[in-house]
Amino acid sequence: MDFGYLKNKRLLLVDDEQEILNMVISILNEEGFFNLASAKNVREALALADSFRPELAILDVMLPDGDGFSLMEQLRQKAEYPVLFLTARGEDEDKFKGFGLGADDYIVKPFLPKELIFRIMAILRRSYKGENPLVKLAGSEIDFGRAEVIRQGEAIPLTAKEYDILTALYRNAERIVTIDSLCEAAWGENPFGYENSLMAHIRRIREKIEVNPSKPVSLVTVKGLGYRLITGGR
Repeated sequence: MDFGYLKNKRLLLVDDEQEILNMVISILNEEGFFNLASAKNVREALALADSFRPELAILDVMLPDGDGFSLMEQLRQKAEYPVLFLTARGEDEDKFKGFGLGADDYIVKPFLPKELIFRIMAILRRSYKGENPLVKLAGSEIDFGRAEVIRQGEAIPLTAKEYDILTALYRNAERIVTIDSLCEAAWGENPFGYENSLMAHIRRIREKIEVNPSKPVSLVTVKGLGYRLITGGR
């Protein structure tokens, strides 16, 4: 099975060293992970967790206003999702504490980039193995595992940008996703100036998923705000 859709999971990175954050973000970007948010302390991480709604947290143990162990416990009070510790604290006592609290993995710095990616993918496969990336719409289906739209028995491939946009819409299905959020999902941290490109991609997506692209019922415009993906075959 193709697990590429797991790379669209929301990852929260917490480390007080900006150099480490930059390096991890670069490693993840190179492997196709772009749905990332970062924080440098406990306070920022907790605030981000409310708005970003992470699906995997990668935490340092030593933080300026607390520690990763207590942060994990506070994050888990908000929502259940996997946690990976990435830290210079390599003592057995720290590892045992992390695993004892329910961490999914523990990596000691320095680390190999490939090892980090393999560990992350292993966690995501275990944690989200029950997901069905096949999404039913009114006149078609989106197969996120294959990056295709199935309409009237025909498999229509999605481009990388179309895939990113549809993923962001699906993660917020039935809710409004702003234009800025969709631009960021497709073009990264500096999405300004891509509004016209977004509109062009939306048109092409509608041509693939809608029975009548000029009268969309699955990917609808919310004037002045953004777009909504209506799922469930209504």
